[in-house]
Amino acid sequence: MRSSVDAALQRIWYGRSPWLTACAWLLAPLSWLFASVALLRRWAYRSGALRAVRVSRPVIVVGNVTVGGTGKTPFVIWLAECLRARGLRPGIITRGYGGAAHIWPQRVTADSDAGQVGDEALLLALRTRAIVIAGPNRVDDARAAIELGADVILSDDGLQHYGLARDVEIAVLDGERGVGNGRYLPAGPLREGVSRLGRVDLLAITRRGGLQADAFVPQSATPCVEVRHRLGDAYSLVNGERRALAALQGRRVHAVAGIGHPQAFFDALRAAGLEVDGRALPDHAPIASNVLQFEDALDILMTEKDAVKCRALADRRCWAVELVVELPEADRVRLLSIVDQALRRD
Repeated sequence: MRSSVDAALQRIWYGRSPWLTACAWLLAPLSWLFASVALLRRWAYRSGALRAVRVSRPVIVVGNVTVGGTGKTPFVIWLAECLRARGLRPGIITRGYGGAAHIWPQRVTADSDAGQVGDEALLLALRTRAIVIAGPNRVDDARAAIELGADVILSDDGLQHYGLARDVEIAVLDGERGVGNGRYLPAGPLREGVSRLGRVDLLAITRRGGLQADAFVPQSATPCVEVRHRLGDAYSLVNGERRALAALQGRRVHAVAGIGHPQAFFDALRAAGLEVDGRALPDHAPIASNVLQFEDALDILMTEKDAVKCRALADRRCWAVELVVELPEADRVRLLSIVDQALRRD
């Protein structure tokens, strides 16, 4: 049921037919209410009616104005690696969405349970050597990371968490889908208005595979960088064996994706020359044993975000596919220059 609703909303948000536009209009009253609350909350912080808390270390926020599917978490992983290469000890804070823990904040390690701390939090811990803290209160999360030795805070999906003061704001936007139909939730994918993109320090436009035209990306005077995504190797969830996707060209595989934009994963596998039978799940959906049940013995490929949720269920058919993040050199220098300026202000 949830999968069907999620798929329907995705079509309304990003489709372009008159029928889908009419569906969006039916949801417009709820969108007006959502927009009013979002604008009032933003005004309260900008006017000083509500005050943001500044912690003792620099804070870099990575977020988006739309819900899901922009490539934000892989970008956070890439940025954490860059900070470590500069001799820093980043602390990553994240909501822990989908986690069932009763006590927050939670420190997340490679041995944590995705069911308790959330899939993205566990992926961040597995892919980085950073301190990772999950919890709904970003100020508490940041303070916990600092107590553990973090000297810079990376707030994953923190653009709307105004209670935590920040030194740098980076908005991540899908270069193909952009802001969709430009409407607020639930009639569209927007958490905040498009004008919010003009107030961040940097706009990171993600692209998958080849370069796509920014047909749906709004014009903004904000500095932009290009973040390229490509699929890397696949690795076995059972024994860690690595396999280049090129070795699977021409073969039929099953693919499972519970991310914000599952079709992007399936399309990327097809572009790599695989014949894909895709099974799309809602973002953050749990992976139960029946999700991995197929009537044949074909390989099952999945995103790393999904793989962390089924380590105990995996068999020899199950493979995770790495997502590699790359920036053109000029864009990498521009981004890190903005980050360095914030660190020097501390």
